[in-house]
Amino acid sequence: MARVGLVGFACGVILLYSLAVLPPLHWLISAMPVPFIAILSARSPLFRVVSVLLVGGIVGLAWAAMQADVRQRSVLPTALEGQELDVSGYLCDVPSEGSFGSVRFGFCVTQWHLPEGESTFPSAELPDQLRLAWYGDDATTKPGHQLMLTVALKRPHGVVNPEGFRYESWLYRKGFGATGTVRELSRADHIECPLRCRYHRWRGELVNAASDRLSEARHFPLITSLMMGYRGHMQPEHWDVLKATGTIHLVAISGLHLGLIAAGAGFLCRRLLLRLPERRVSPATLRMLVFLVVASASVGYALVAGFSVPTRRALIMVIIAGWVLVGARQTGVFTGLLTALVLVLLTDSFSPLDQGFWLSFGAVTVLVLLFALRVRGTGWIVGLLLAQVAVFAGLWPILSSLGQPQPVLGLVANLFAIPWVSLVVMPLLALGAFVLVFLPAANALVIGVLDVVFGVLWQGLSWLANVDPVPTVSGSLQVAGFSLVVLMALLVPFSGFRKASACVVSLWIAVSVFRGNEVEPSNDTVAHPEIWVWDVGQGLSVMLRERDRVLVYDTGPALEGVYSSVESVLIPNLTALGVRRIDTLVISHGDGDHAGGLPLLFERFEVGRVVTGEPGRVADKLPEGVTVEPCSGQVDVRMGHLELAFWRSTGRVEGNDASCVLTVSSAVPPVEVVLPGDITRRVEEELMARADHHGNGTDRYRVTLAPHHGSKTSSSELWVARMAPDLTIVSAGYRHRFGHPHANVVERYQSVGSDIANTATAGAIRLVLEPGGVITTKARAAAPFWIRKPETP
Repeated sequence: MARVGLVGFACGVILLYSLAVLPPLHWLISAMPVPFIAILSARSPLFRVVSVLLVGGIVGLAWAAMQADVRQRSVLPTALEGQELDVSGYLCDVPSEGSFGSVRFGFCVTQWHLPEGESTFPSAELPDQLRLAWYGDDATTKPGHQLMLTVALKRPHGVVNPEGFRYESWLYRKGFGATGTVRELSRADHIECPLRCRYHRWRGELVNAASDRLSEARHFPLITSLMMGYRGHMQPEHWDVLKATGTIHLVAISGLHLGLIAAGAGFLCRRLLLRLPERRVSPATLRMLVFLVVASASVGYALVAGFSVPTRRALIMVIIAGWVLVGARQTGVFTGLLTALVLVLLTDSFSPLDQGFWLSFGAVTVLVLLFALRVRGTGWIVGLLLAQVAVFAGLWPILSSLGQPQPVLGLVANLFAIPWVSLVVMPLLALGAFVLVFLPAANALVIGVLDVVFGVLWQGLSWLANVDPVPTVSGSLQVAGFSLVVLMALLVPFSGFRKASACVVSLWIAVSVFRGNEVEPSNDTVAHPEIWVWDVGQGLSVMLRERDRVLVYDTGPALEGVYSSVESVLIPNLTALGVRRIDTLVISHGDGDHAGGLPLLFERFEVGRVVTGEPGRVADKLPEGVTVEPCSGQVDVRMGHLELAFWRSTGRVEGNDASCVLTVSSAVPPVEVVLPGDITRRVEEELMARADHHGNGTDRYRVTLAPHHGSKTSSSELWVARMAPDLTIVSAGYRHRFGHPHANVVERYQSVGSDIANTATAGAIRLVLEPGGVITTKARAAAPFWIRKPETP
C-alpha cells in the first residue's frame, strides 16, 4: 500500500502542471478526509487501493500547489515595473557574457530599498531572485560578489505560442520573480553573506580560476562545461552541432556524469580496501565505506557543478542507486526508482517543468526494463549497444511530445559520443582536475591531453552534424509505433520476435532512404480558413491557411546568435500544425523585425512564390536562386474560398512605406482582414483612397493589424474612423523601448468600438473563419496557471 501511496503522490505533483488555474489550497486540504474515510470503511481490496492512490494524489497536489502559491506571490508588482529601484544582495550564479556586449547573471536579493511611496509592498512578497543584464563599457564578468544595485525591472515575460520554448516558464521554473537591467552597480562587501552566499562565492572563484588556467585550450568551452557545469563560454556554433546530433545532454551535468564519477570513486575505493589484510574490514563495513565514498564524491562533484536543479535530481538518483547496489539492499529496482522519483518531487516540486526530469526518469526506466527482462546476460559491448538503442527508442516519443524530436542521427552520434565520454573523457577530466590542483606546473600537459580527447569528440560530432539529412519519423503515431517496435525487439525474450522486429525496422529505414525526397511535401487540411498572428515579440509574423494551402506574411525578427522567431516560433508551430510547404511567402518589407531568419525558413520548408514590397532588399536575405516577385505587380488572386488583394504605394520606394499591404476577404462568413505592414499615415491615406475607389463595403466583420505595431506615426484618426475595425491586433514586444502600442493609438481604436488584442499580453492569436462567424482564441487564455492571462492594452 505504501508504494501505491507514493505513486499517487507523484501523480498528484505532476498533475498540477497540467492545470490552467492553480487550485485553492483550502479546497485540497478540505478534500483530504474523504479518501481517508474511504480507506477505513472499505472492505474491497481494490477500493482500498484506489482510496490510497487518491490520498497520495491529493497530498501530492496540495504539496505542489503550496509551493507554487508561494512562488507566484514572489513576483514583482505591476506598479513597480519600469521604475529605478535599489536592491542589495549577492550573485546567485557565475556571470556570463550575453548579447550586445552585456553581462548576464542571477541576483539573490537580501534587501529591497523601496522609495517611501512604495513601502506598502511587503518584502516577503517581493521577488528574492532577479535575472539581470548589465550593459555598458563597465560591464564585466567579475563585478564582485556582494553588490548594491540600481535596477529597472519588469515582471517575468516571454512569447507564448502553442509550441516552442517559453521563456516565461523557464523564469518561473528557476524562481526568478523579475527581469531587468542594471543601471548602477557598486560593491557591498559589508552585506551579510549567509551559507548560500558563501557557496556561490566559492564556486564563482573556482570557475574563474579554472577558466584562467584553461583559457588557452582549443576546446576550452567544452572542457569547462563537463568539468564544472559552467556553459557560459559556449558559442552558438557549439549548440548548433550538439543540437543537430542530439548530444546536448553531454554538456549538462546529469546522471551520466555523476554516475561515472560515482562508479570511478567506488571502483578505486573498493580496490584499495580489498588490499587491506583480511578480517580488518568486514564485508558489511566494506560496502558501507564504499557507499560513503561514492556519496561523498557525487556530492562534491555536484557542488562543483553548481548544484543546479538537474544536478540535484541526478544526485538523488545516483545516491539511491548506490544505496541499493553498493549497499546490497534487498530492494527491487522499481522500488528504488519510485523512491528516487518521490524524493525528487518532494525536494523540488517544480521538477516536472524540466524536460530533463522526463528524459532522465524515462531513460532510467527503459534501462531497468531492458536489463531486468532480458533472460541472458550480455557482454559489456553488446550491453552498451543495446542500452543506447533502447534509450534512443524509448526517449523518442517523450522528446516528440516535448516538441523536440530526436534526430535519427542522434543514435549514431550517441553510440560514438557516450562511450568516448564515459571511458576516455571523464576519467582524464577528473585526473586533469587533480593535477591542476596539486601540480600547477603541469598546466600545459593537462591542456594538451584534454585538447586531444575533446578534439576527437568534437571532430566526430562536427562531421556527423554536416551529414546530409537523415530520414526522420514524422507524426506522433509513427514515432510511438516505431519506438514500440524497437523496444519490443529488445525486451521480448523470443529470438523469432526480435528477428521479425528487426526486419520491420530495416524495411522502414530502406523505404525512407529510397523514397526520401521523391514525395512532394503536403500540408494537413483544415476544415475552415484560419489566421494565426504569432507572438514573436517586437516584430510581425502571420500565417493564413485555407484547406491545404498556406500563406505566411512576414517571418518576425532575428538577431544572429541571440534570437530567431523562425527557429523559436515558426518552425515548431508550423510543424506541429502539419505544415510542410509554404505556398506563398509575403515579406511586407526588408526590415529585420519582419524579414528575419529567411535562410533557415527555406531550409526547413519548401516555399513556392515570394512576394514583397522591397524586392531588391529582400532578395539579399534569401538563398541564392530564389525568385522574388514585386508586390506592386500582383493581381488579385484566390486562395480557395478566400480572395487576396496585394497593394503597395506607388510613391514610396523603400522602408516602412514600401510595405506590401495584403487584404484577405471572405464571403462566408463576410470577413475582411487587413495586413498593412509598417505603413505610415501618408500611405494610409493613399490606401484608403484606393479602397474608396473600389467601393469596398463596410458590412463585413473587419480585422486590422495596427500598422507599424501601433506606433504613433501610424493609425491616424482618419484611418481608424474609416476602417472602424471590429478587432484590432497589435504585434509588439512587452514593455519594449519603443513603447508600442502608443496610448493615443489604443484610445483611438477603442473610441470606434474596436476590441484590441496585443500579442505581448495575449500571446499568439488565432482567428477561425467559420460559417457562423469568426472564432478568436488567445494562447495565454489556455496557458498553464503560471503564465499571465490575456490583458487589454
